[in-house]
Amino acid sequence: MISEMLHKFLCEKTDFLTEQWYERLDKNKNGIYGSQNPEIIEQLKEQNNEFHVRFCTIFEKSDEETLKEFQDWIYKIAKDEGHLNTPLSDILEEFFVTEKQYLELIKEFAETHQDSISLAEFSEISYKITSTINDIVLEFSRQNTLASEQRLNAQQELITEMSAPVIRLGETIGLLPLIGEINTHRAQVIFEKALEQSAENKIETLFIDLSGVPIIDTMVAHQIFQLIKGLKLIGVSTALSGISPNIAQTSVQLGLDFSDIKVYNTLTQAIELQETKVF
Repeated sequence: MISEMLHKFLCEKTDFLTEQWYERLDKNKNGIYGSQNPEIIEQLKEQNNEFHVRFCTIFEKSDEETLKEFQDWIYKIAKDEGHLNTPLSDILEEFFVTEKQYLELIKEFAETHQDSISLAEFSEISYKITSTINDIVLEFSRQNTLASEQRLNAQQELITEMSAPVIRLGETIGLLPLIGEINTHRAQVIFEKALEQSAENKIETLFIDLSGVPIIDTMVAHQIFQLIKGLKLIGVSTALSGISPNIAQTSVQLGLDFSDIKVYNTLTQAIELQETKVF
């Protein structure tokens, strides 16, 4: 009987809870909570209201059923771009603000029905609210962290791919400028992309400029040599430019043989010699 009354009481408060929550919300927070965009604000309220519509049924279901009911909501919010751009600590804080809202409502309900609700029942109801929100918070944290990692990995992959472009300098001449630290994974991406782009652009001569690379290790050096061999197999002649003293010293220590590869001090020198057909 109490559960039915409580269910009806809470479900009648869903819209009120959303408006109260947004009214109390600190609009100076970073991320989605500080947005002034009416569409984003409306979306935020809708997401909050969807939470309450689900949550008001918790006294009619088991803990497992409740969490299952919330799975699609958790998954959607955790992967929402606005929430991914909001500090997780701020999001968790709002979950506990919502918890406080429900505890305030339960107190109001108990005071109104003090003749029909015992102290033990009140404690049980309060525990149900806090434990359910804790379960939701834990699952949300897992999903949000996973979504953040996936987005970060996708961004890193994109950055890596974009950091190995073959730039056309002429009808059959290309440039592969390498910048920053090159690890084994990035070297492999460079190998694949350079071959693919050189073939697509019908490149016959490719300058590989290393002036922006501070140092290379054995595996990376091996990948560069493999790239040069691969390019040769598809009819692309290559030349290296901008080898720093550190890379030169490392290459000597590693026993790398540049005798069959055209090497120039600077990219400008290589291009000038190409124009005079000395390349």
